[in-house]
Amino acid sequence: MILQIQRGLKEDGISVPITKLCAWFEVPRRTVYYKPVKSAPKIQERFAVPIKQMIEAEPSFGYRTVAGLLAFNKNTVQRIFQLMHWQVRKRAIGHRPRIEALPSVAVSPNERWATDLCRIWAGRDGWQTLALVIDCHTRELLGWQLSRSGRATTAMAALEQALIARFGTLGRVPTPFLLRSDNGLVFTSRAYTRLVRSYGLRQEFITPHCPQQNGMIERVIRTLKEQCVHRHRFETQQHASRVIAEWIRFYNTRRPHQALGMKTPAMAYALAA
Repeated sequence: MILQIQRGLKEDGISVPITKLCAWFEVPRRTVYYKPVKSAPKIQERFAVPIKQMIEAEPSFGYRTVAGLLAFNKNTVQRIFQLMHWQVRKRAIGHRPRIEALPSVAVSPNERWATDLCRIWAGRDGWQTLALVIDCHTRELLGWQLSRSGRATTAMAALEQALIARFGTLGRVPTPFLLRSDNGLVFTSRAYTRLVRSYGLRQEFITPHCPQQNGMIERVIRTLKEQCVHRHRFETQQHASRVIAEWIRFYNTRRPHQALGMKTPAMAYALAA
């Protein structure tokens, strides 16, 4: 401010020394002469090298996932992401009306499961249908089935695999719980609803055209596609099944989840059981 005033007076033909200006405005001279010196931020190689190796191998991983897998402080990882320009800017999200009813959450394991279908391209074998079943409390992918047919048998096989994975056998569950799905033809078919009832489960359906009410399984499908499906060019159904099986094993046992306090789904179930 003082320098600007001095330049303005000089343009008007008036020369006033800085000492007088500082005295008039009661500003210390050191404030006028001070020039901030900011050193360039330093990045430690012991952090940057393993972080770079991980994001080159898995470009879709965010800083929280990287920090959890490398056991680094998440603030340190985020700072390195920002300094190295590795962090993708978030897309601006405007106001979007959402239906808040029927949140797909649960406070304990086996309180609510969710299921859904998606399509996977498998090269020579064409489009395949992938059915998934998730525990809404632990976020664990319990059952899945990849099939050329998008019929009820695919979803039924995924559900039975989930029951075996969680309870060790097929049969009526010890305590009935909810199975959430959309209103598609597969989940409302007689064969599927009969199978669900035979195991002691209760179906609940989301509001039509409101997939956010089944947001937990929808988000897992997005993660699966971003981190697995879209990063491979499957040649056959067998190839797709092998890669997806490896990713689901990684997701359940190694990938930390922010909503679980950076624990894996398997760890969350072990602690809650």
